[in-house]
Amino acid sequence: MPKGPKGEKRPADVIGAAVHVMRVATGEISDPGRDPGKESARKGGLKGGKARAAKLSKEKKTAIAKKAAAARWRGTP
Repeated sequence: MPKGPKGEKRPADVIGAAVHVMRVATGEISDPGRDPGKESARKGGLKGGKARAAKLSKEKKTAIAKKAAAARWRGTP
C-alpha cells in the first residue's frame, strides 16, 4: 500500500481512493490530514520567540548572537 508524505497509508487504486474519501466524508474514519490542535500550536509558535527574547538577559542574547554569527561565517561544514 502506498504511503503519503507523512507516512499515512493510502489506497493504491482509484476505487480504493474514492471509498476512502467517502468514509472520511461520512465520518466513518477520521481524516489524518486534519489536526485540530495545529492552529493553536502555530499561534503559540508565533508568540514563543518574542517571549523568549524578553526573558533573556542582554549578555545571553549577545552570546547567542555571537555563536550564530560564527556559524554563518564558518561556511558550509
